[in-house]
Amino acid sequence: MQSVNPDEGAQTVHRLRALAVELNLLGAEFAQLHGLHTTDLRALICILDADRAGLAATPGWLGGQLGINSASVTALLDRMEKAGLIRRDRDADDRRRSLLAVTSRAVDLGQTFFGPLIDRTAAVLTDFDTAERDTIARFLDGVNRAVAVERRTGFQRPDGTESRSRTRRAGNPA
Repeated sequence: MQSVNPDEGAQTVHRLRALAVELNLLGAEFAQLHGLHTTDLRALICILDADRAGLAATPGWLGGQLGINSASVTALLDRMEKAGLIRRDRDADDRRRSLLAVTSRAVDLGQTFFGPLIDRTAAVLTDFDTAERDTIARFLDGVNRAVAVERRTGFQRPDGTESRSRTRRAGNPA
């Protein structure tokens, strides 16, 4: 493995942070435009990602992904279901369990708003050859794993106690 100049590493982190800020602002704009909370948008993304990965999205699973308790998940799902963005279906294998799915209305809203960004991002990728795109994918996957580890590790305050908000974000009850 090659060593990286600390300044280059910091510049990369700053670029990623700037991208994260822009994406968060865009997501907040989408949420506000459609009368949603930013947590609603995060929930939609989680459910869509679970569907793409072939995972069962349940209320308990979603609470873990979002780092919120079951009462908050219930309120969130009630609000999203009322808005016509998700549906709760009974699991055919376990009727006590609900499976979450995003409605076609939510997909259409997301495609209308985020479709141009997806198209522009795909256009940027055309400037790179296959090997470079593989490297970009490997880099982004690696950064995503690094962030996930950081979230799970937790933050120690100067007094030695762990940050509750950091723990909650990692999906652990506090």
